[in-house]
Amino acid sequence: MFKLLAYVSVAVAVVMALGAVLVYQATVVSDARREMQQQAAAIADVVGAEQDPVDAVARISMDGLRVTLISADGTVLYDSQEDAGSLPNHGDRPEVHDALAADDGTGWAERESETLGYVSLYAAQRLANGDVLRLSEERAGLVSVLMGDLLWIGLIVVVLVAVSAAVSHRLARRLVAPVLAIDPAHKARAPYVELGPLVDRLNEQHAELKRQNEQLREADSMRAHFMANVTHELKTPIASIQGAAELIASGICRPEDIGGFAERIYGDARRLSALVSDILLLSKLEAGERARDATKVFGAREPVDLLAVARDVAMSLEPLAERHGVQIRVAGIAAVVDGYPRQLDEICRNLVSNAIRYGGTPVTVRVLERDGHAQLTVTDRGPGVPADEQEKVFERFYRVDKSRSREGGGTGLGLAIVKHAAALNGGTVSLESEPGRCSFTVTF
Repeated sequence: MFKLLAYVSVAVAVVMALGAVLVYQATVVSDARREMQQQAAAIADVVGAEQDPVDAVARISMDGLRVTLISADGTVLYDSQEDAGSLPNHGDRPEVHDALAADDGTGWAERESETLGYVSLYAAQRLANGDVLRLSEERAGLVSVLMGDLLWIGLIVVVLVAVSAAVSHRLARRLVAPVLAIDPAHKARAPYVELGPLVDRLNEQHAELKRQNEQLREADSMRAHFMANVTHELKTPIASIQGAAELIASGICRPEDIGGFAERIYGDARRLSALVSDILLLSKLEAGERARDATKVFGAREPVDLLAVARDVAMSLEPLAERHGVQIRVAGIAAVVDGYPRQLDEICRNLVSNAIRYGGTPVTVRVLERDGHAQLTVTDRGPGVPADEQEKVFERFYRVDKSRSREGGGTGLGLAIVKHAAALNGGTVSLESEPGRCSFTVTF
């Protein structure tokens, strides 16, 4: 601010000085022209009445003015400062030419003097006999005036710079104080209109940071909850495997019971393997959602017929459906989705296996196309999901009926996998449920 004010002040001082000198110079020259022309006209009237113009001019005394008498052909007849015979022909001088040619017989000219910083002024008047009377005078020019006032201009510039330093210091403190008072940690108001966009941006960034902090806290809470659930879910089958193996290894169990314990170990190992596989799959799906290019994680997208996927899944899950006494029906039309085949299979498989384990017969899988969007709907005739728990079923390890869910052999991650896999393939999952009916719909 000091530099800016100093530069502006010095520039203003210089411009004002130049402007003042120019105005002064123009005024002085204008006054001099009027005065010299009046004097030339008065002298011409006197000289014109004399028989000998040269003698009449020589008798006139003009302090500070040079008087020259020039004939019509440009010959110098008389000069008050130089020998007339030594002067060249003046017929080509602008003021002489104008005086001879003008109706009023007057001429005027300004020329840079041989003396540095001065200007020569010439006023010419034609006499009655055709001769030209010329008056000339040297006046201080622009450079001369500036050089004469250079000391004062320098003093003014120094004073202005000093004043600029003091003013800019106080002005800066007053201007910056409200800015320093802005608290980015709270919603602020702009102290100046010009700072409005900046303060609005700060407020937006503060709100965004608060939102991101909330998301981070939620994510941290979900991570802690997820780790606790994973630990719990892993410990259960591990404890069962460890207990059964310990009984066999210690020889405590009877030989005829070894097969039962081995079957328990095998079942819990399969459950443990399925849980680890689901955890890894869920982590991979979340990584794919965060990645800018999911093809690096899951490969290239390709057209997939949902109806064909539904039929393949129903066929592969037929043994599970028979064990639970559930009938599977597949209906609908061919609907093509541009996505990842493996993940689309996971979506359908998890929905159908959940319906078989926890729903009621029959389980119906429908593939439709509505408003240009492919839809996969899995419906069962089971007890349904209570309204107050419908938003929670897509959370990791959440179970509506925990005892029954464990008996069904699920990992508690199926619907979470469905939600993330659907998002990865550009789809959304919705649930409609009431007693005796439960329907999950994935719209792509």
